[in-house]
Amino acid sequence: MHHTLRFDQPLPEELAARLRALTVSARLRTTPDRPRLTVENPFTGADLGWVPTANEEDVDAAFARARTAQQSWASTSFQQRRAILLWFHDLVLSNRDLLMDIAQLETGKNRTSALDEVLDIAINARHYALSAGRLLSPQRRRGAVPFLTKTYTYHRPKGVVGQISPWNYPLTLGVSDAIAAIMAGNTVVAKPDSATPFCLLACLDLLERAGLPEDVLQVVTGSGRVVGTALAQRCDYLMFTGSTATGKILGEICGRRLIGYSAELGGKNPMIVARDADIEKSLDSAVLGCLANSGQLCVSIERIYVEDPVYEEFTRRVAETRLGAGFGWDVQMGSLASQKQLDTVRSYVEDARSLGATVLTGGRARPDLGPYFYEPTVLADVPEKAKLKREEVFGPVIYLERVSSLDEAIELCNDTAYGLNASVFAAPATGWATAPRIEAGSVNINDGFSAGWASYDSPIGGVKESGMAHRHGDEGITKYTDAQTIAQQRIMPLQGPRRLPRRAYAAVMSGLLRFGRITRTMR
Repeated sequence: MHHTLRFDQPLPEELAARLRALTVSARLRTTPDRPRLTVENPFTGADLGWVPTANEEDVDAAFARARTAQQSWASTSFQQRRAILLWFHDLVLSNRDLLMDIAQLETGKNRTSALDEVLDIAINARHYALSAGRLLSPQRRRGAVPFLTKTYTYHRPKGVVGQISPWNYPLTLGVSDAIAAIMAGNTVVAKPDSATPFCLLACLDLLERAGLPEDVLQVVTGSGRVVGTALAQRCDYLMFTGSTATGKILGEICGRRLIGYSAELGGKNPMIVARDADIEKSLDSAVLGCLANSGQLCVSIERIYVEDPVYEEFTRRVAETRLGAGFGWDVQMGSLASQKQLDTVRSYVEDARSLGATVLTGGRARPDLGPYFYEPTVLADVPEKAKLKREEVFGPVIYLERVSSLDEAIELCNDTAYGLNASVFAAPATGWATAPRIEAGSVNINDGFSAGWASYDSPIGGVKESGMAHRHGDEGITKYTDAQTIAQQRIMPLQGPRRLPRRAYAAVMSGLLRFGRITRTMR
């Protein structure tokens, strides 16, 4: 279908009808008197479609259905859940053009960034489908006393997981986290961003086509203030991706309720370019790390510290990205997502410029391409008072700073309240020596963010004010469970036979502990 789309022409009726059908198939309440949320196409500013605005009663109803569905879903075998997610994996790949079309139409991103999302949800589905049995099946543990104590750890699903996802990666962040929660035996009530509901609705449709029972995943569309708050007040575990400010508010709600909380929040992600970096080989990866998805990415790079010997060469070549609109694979960077985002990016750049920053390239909106396009922008000589020096821009804006040494670069990297992602471009030995010194949840060597993000067997998340807990890796699914220890004492009580004097019991137990220390040390 994608080859029939043009960003400068009206949406084909076939696709418009498909979007309307998603609202119906998701069982969203669409009574005539219900307010609507209009979804905009950032390429043109035209309306893409609409979804109903939910209220607290709708959230209550969704949770009631979810709790009923969870009782039977938790009793399904890992084999049954695996079969559904693997079939979903196949459906995602066979419907990749449709999913990419919807992602582009809702966000304005280029096609390669949309493909990244499609591949991400497919890989996550496969990874957790194949690893959940190993991670969550009852696991034998060392008992209190060898042979006498039989101990297992069970993983019980939390219950109903609440999920609040943002607009910038509506497939990846709307579906991949839900997949892990579902595979762990939970049901999920999810609120997508009001600007990008159709990506999640399309994946819900594919999941149910793959065999996911009704109400295991439900989508509730509406405002964050109403639906998001209500969701956090009712769920058994909350997964949130968004701003640090909102994350703190939701964290307070979860803290008062004593429920688990996972959050990926803001960042001001740094890159170091060392003097021994291969600029020719690493330039494309460095640019991608800064400008993927038009810079609207939690883990994208916004500040670059370049060692003096390579500063001039790197500065001269870093901003050769092609800005464009459309569904073709040749477009390297697409549109911003909204007028609000354009205004934010423009205000940060103008503030820095007015305070004396040098605009090396870009620095202006491009209404000739579409309402929300903004040029890839590289700044230098950014003063400390400029807002973008420390605040997250979330757009195609980076600044360069010359440093005299790696020690200086590392100090500047860590001089922030954030700690989400970082990057080091250097010879491998230099990169591996530098990366552990940077305070960030993930550090990529000779890559912007893709290497760490795509390593699905390894956890990824933030430190400091960039978040808590992790997605991906083992924790990406075990966090949606409560660990339960079940221990059986056999042959005799742990306190020893009743006839054994307590003094003798103390001597026996002390001897066993000494013996255990020796045998464990010898292993």
